[in-house]
Amino acid sequence: MFVRGTVDCIFGYIAIFQLLLYYYSMDKITATSVFESLSSGVRLDVFRLLVKKGLDGMVAGEIATTLELPPTNLSFHLKALTQARLLTVQQEGRYQRYRANIPLMLDLIAYLTEECCSGNPEQCIDLRTASVCSPSVLPPILPT
Repeated sequence: MFVRGTVDCIFGYIAIFQLLLYYYSMDKITATSVFESLSSGVRLDVFRLLVKKGLDGMVAGEIATTLELPPTNLSFHLKALTQARLLTVQQEGRYQRYRANIPLMLDLIAYLTEECCSGNPEQCIDLRTASVCSPSVLPPILPT
């Protein structure tokens, strides 16, 4: 007999496994789908909020309250983000918990930067100093 903690743990592992499956699937079509989905300001706000929440995610009602959105409006955007694989959803009783697909986000960043400076990463060093991002979050520069 399963106890609630065991079931939650199993569903957590399933969600993580789903995220890992998406990690190696970046291509031009997937990247385009991600950008199309994030072109809505509301969807971008939802995705950034869920990235901030990490693996805990949020249920739809919490997202609506936090972003001050009507639930029907939010439902439309959550569906679009889920179809674009930017979010995963897990049923929790009568609620649905949404999580950002962080491996997909990281895969997109890698896809966009994999051929930076034509395979001469040392050329990127000066460009990185112009970025407002912390060096700890920028992709590493690996020698060729």
